[in-house]
Amino acid sequence: MLDHPSREHPALRSLVRDLATLDQTLYEAVTITETPALDSALRRLSAAADHSKISFTVAGLLALFPGRPRRAAALGVAAIGVASATANLLGKRLVRRPRPHRAEDSPFPGRHVPMPESASFPSGHTASAVAFAAAVGPAWPAATVPLGLLACAVGYSRIHTGVHYPGDVVAGAVLGTGAAAVVLAATAHLETRLEK
Repeated sequence: MLDHPSREHPALRSLVRDLATLDQTLYEAVTITETPALDSALRRLSAAADHSKISFTVAGLLALFPGRPRRAAALGVAAIGVASATANLLGKRLVRRPRPHRAEDSPFPGRHVPMPESASFPSGHTASAVAFAAAVGPAWPAATVPLGLLACAVGYSRIHTGVHYPGDVVAGAVLGTGAAAVVLAATAHLETRLEK
């Protein structure tokens, strides 16, 4: 009979504690760093990324052009669907991490966006933005760098505006990359079968 995991793996418990401390420390470092030139831009970006509005707008523009851009748009939208469902229906419900605490005497309350009611882990905004970028890039390489930078900015904006810890964003990015990989692999498999 196996021992309880918490007794069996003290090194793992210690690592998890250290990572949580680092996550909290990084979050707090962002909250006390004065960045007036960035605050309003990142607040607007974070709000614009709600419900993947930015990605869907880009997909709509790409869909206007037949061929590779339209295919890229379809792949990106499919990847958003997989990432969003996985983050919101699975990740947030399983982990249930509370959102960061925002003190009432926060030094920069003007940078905040409304605190979502859902759990903090993983960042759904980041998962969807990264999924879109990672699925569109291979299908239309010209979009790889701009969409990748946009996804990074969306992820950081969620920390900057006080609604996610850095670890939530990293997990969202990993989830988004995985969602894109699943969509690309499934599409390639389907296309191979149709060609036979």
